[in-house]
Amino acid sequence: MPTHESQPERKTPGGEWTFLNNHTHVLLCLAREPGARLRDVAQLVGITERAVQKIVRELEESAVLQRFRDGRRNRYQIDLQQPLRHPLESNFTVGELLGLFFHKEESN
Repeated sequence: MPTHESQPERKTPGGEWTFLNNHTHVLLCLAREPGARLRDVAQLVGITERAVQKIVRELEESAVLQRFRDGRRNRYQIDLQQPLRHPLESNFTVGELLGLFFHKEESN
């Protein structure tokens, strides 16, 4: 999957909210770079490393994410077949959600 470079900050009318939550942001980072350090993910997402650790733990407990040791580092594998968790989204999979972003990146 394509690597992700840090995006410049953009001022958005209407405040600082985003359409996606931090769980999705962490998944996007790990999908782009399965061997990313959680410290780097935290910086990209804009949350603390401890918050990223909690999100990763929750994603592991929900079988969305698996952690593997690769030497001294961790690598993460996402189960793309897992359904999204909210009833409004449960007809879609994690892979379909992530595919929206990677399809756009690959076409650029």
